[in-house]
Amino acid sequence: MKIKLIMIGKTTGKLYVDAINDYISRIEHYNNFTIHIIPGLKNTKKLSQEQQKQNEGELIQKELNSSDKVILLDERGTEFRSIEFAKWLEHKQQTTQRLVFVIGGPYGFSDNIYQRSDEKISLSKMTFSHQMVRLIFIEQLYRACTIIKGESYHHE
Repeated sequence: MKIKLIMIGKTTGKLYVDAINDYISRIEHYNNFTIHIIPGLKNTKKLSQEQQKQNEGELIQKELNSSDKVILLDERGTEFRSIEFAKWLEHKQQTTQRLVFVIGGPYGFSDNIYQRSDEKISLSKMTFSHQMVRLIFIEQLYRACTIIKGESYHHE
């Protein structure tokens, strides 16, 4: 299975970039994993939140194939414990060719992206910065890979 992560806007801060790159290199030992960064919109002061979501949604749509299983990282999504997420991912590995996770912009997703999605996952009931969400999600993806393989990274 191929896994793709789409993110709106660039990751800033050396600490985040270094940690994310470390986990990406680890994940690549388990899965075909790619990240696509959609540049943040420019001149957004004249755009409403809805217009920004719509513009970002159009850019996200361009990155999707019709056969993709699209999973939005969304505060209203399903919450998993790490072991549950690993079981969910393992099932997807057996049933899906390409799994695409999407981290949206500051205002979330447009209606067309919600309609295109297959599922939503929430990392927590708490709110995190977009920079933190990227790192937390990528670490959890790596953790799930190690759980699936029965490796010792995760402890109960």
